[in-house]
Amino acid sequence: MDEKALTEVKKCLEVLRDGGVILYPTDTVWGLGCDATNSQAVKRIFEIKRRADSKSLIALVDSYPRMEAYVAEVPDIAWDLIEVTEKPLTIVYPKGRGLAPEMLAEDGSVGIRITQEPFSKALCAALRRPLVSTSANFSGQPSPACFAEIDAKLCNMVDYVADYRRQDREKKQPSSIIKLEGNGNFVLIRE
Repeated sequence: MDEKALTEVKKCLEVLRDGGVILYPTDTVWGLGCDATNSQAVKRIFEIKRRADSKSLIALVDSYPRMEAYVAEVPDIAWDLIEVTEKPLTIVYPKGRGLAPEMLAEDGSVGIRITQEPFSKALCAALRRPLVSTSANFSGQPSPACFAEIDAKLCNMVDYVADYRRQDREKKQPSSIIKLEGNGNFVLIRE
C-alpha cells in the first residue's frame, strides 16, 4: 500500500479507537464499520442502517489467529471451505466469543470473514480486533457496488468516510455466506 492509503488507515483507526463509525472499502462492497467489541458503536451501526437488532452483523479480521480468538471452535470443515473458496467467504461459526453481544445472532453464532483486500486487512491488523463489516446502505435497500452508489445521507451519518478507493468504479459483490452447523454440516446462506 502507498503512503496515502496508510494515512487513511491511521485516520480510520483514530475514529475506531474513539468508538466511532466509519465508511470504508472492503474486499467486497463498501462497508459501515466499527470496533466489533464495542457495544455502543455496534448499536450505532444498527441505528444508522435502520436495521432490526435481531439481525446479526459480519466481522472482518486480518488473519486466521485473529479469527480463532473470537470463535469458540473452528471445525475442520471451516478450514476446508476457506482453502477452496475463490471469492470472499463469510463463515457463520456456531459460537462467537469476546465480541459485543449485538454481534451475535440469537443462537450465539457469529459471521466472520478473513479479508485479503490490502486496505481492510491493514485496518483490521492495526485495530487488532474484529471490524464490523456491513454493507453501506439503509436496511432493505440494495447494497452499493461502488462508492458512487452510496446514499449521501448515509455518508453524513458516520464519523469518517475513507478516501481510499472512492474513485474506483469496479462493481463489487457481497461475500458468499456459509453457516456451519454443530454436526459438521454447513448451509449455504448466500452464494
